[in-house]
Amino acid sequence: MSSKALRLGTRRSRLAMAQSGQVADAVSQVTGRAVELVEITTYGDTSREHLAQIGGTGVFVTALRDALLKGEVDFAVHSLKDLPTAQPEELALAAVPLREDPRDVIVARDALKFTDLPRGARIGTGSPRRMAQLNAYARSHGLDIETVPIRGNVDTRIGYVHDGELDAVVLAAAGLSRIGRIDEVTDFLSIDTVLPAPGQGALAIECAADNAELIAALGELDDPFTRVAVTAERSLLAALEAGCSAPVGALADLLADGQIVKEMRLRGVVGTTDGARMVQLSTTGPVPETNDQAMALGRELAAEMLAQGAAGLMGERAH
Repeated sequence: MSSKALRLGTRRSRLAMAQSGQVADAVSQVTGRAVELVEITTYGDTSREHLAQIGGTGVFVTALRDALLKGEVDFAVHSLKDLPTAQPEELALAAVPLREDPRDVIVARDALKFTDLPRGARIGTGSPRRMAQLNAYARSHGLDIETVPIRGNVDTRIGYVHDGELDAVVLAAAGLSRIGRIDEVTDFLSIDTVLPAPGQGALAIECAADNAELIAALGELDDPFTRVAVTAERSLLAALEAGCSAPVGALADLLADGQIVKEMRLRGVVGTTDGARMVQLSTTGPVPETNDQAMALGRELAAEMLAQGAAGLMGERAH
C-alpha cells in the first residue's frame, strides 16, 4: 500500500468523532499509514424532525456512502445500527470490530434507577423501540411512566435531565462509553427489560468493494463473533421489512460452556409504542459459521414473529 494518508469519512458529532478516532488509530497500526478524519454532515444531523418521521433508515449514512462512491474518502465508520439492512454492491462491509456493551442505559435525576422513578416520571427517548419496551415493562410491573420523544446529541439529551425538563433519558451504553461519560449512567437496563437495536454497540467500517488491498487491511479489525451476531440481528430486521426507526429490538449472544462457545441465542421483540401489544421470541442454535447461516437464523425467528402478528405492531412497514 502507498504511504499516502488514508481518508476516513465520519459524521461531525462528538460520538462519531470519538469512535472514528479510535478506528483511525487502529487502522494506522495495521496499515502503517496516517489516517485523517474527513467530517461529513448527514441529513440526520441537520434535520430537526424525529427519526420516526424522517424514516430513520440511512439518514446518518447516505452522505458518507456518497463520499465513498465519489472517491472523496477511502473508508467510512458508521454506528452499525444506523446502516440500512441492504448492502450496496459497490461498497464492502470490510470490518465489524469487537462490539461494546449493547445495552441501553438510564441517566436519571438524583441517581435514580428505572424502577425507582416516581409515579408519572417523564423519560426521554427518540426511539420507538425503547418506548415500546419501557412502556410494556411499566404496564406489567405497575409503574406509571410517560415516554417523551426527544432528539439531539448526548449533551442535549442529558441536559434535559439536568435542567429538570425530564426525570430520565435513555441512551446506549456504548456511546457513553466511547465519549468517556459512562460514569453518568444511573441504571443499566437488563436485556430482559429492553432488547437493544439490531447492531447496537457495534461499528461498521465500509470501503469501496473494488479496493481489495484496503478491504484486506481493514479486515484485520474484524471480530468474527460480533459479525455473525449482528448479521443475524440485521437479518431479522430485514425479514420483518422494518427500517432502523421501527420498534424492533434484537440481540444475538453467544452461549459458552466455560471457555468454549457452544451456541448462539437470538432474541427479537416488536411492539406498539404504548407497550400494549408485544411479540417477543427467541431461538437458539449452533454458532453460525457463515454469513448465510447467520442470515438464516434471523429469517427463521422473523418468520415465527410474523406468524404471531408482528407485522401489525410496527405501524407502516418500511420497504
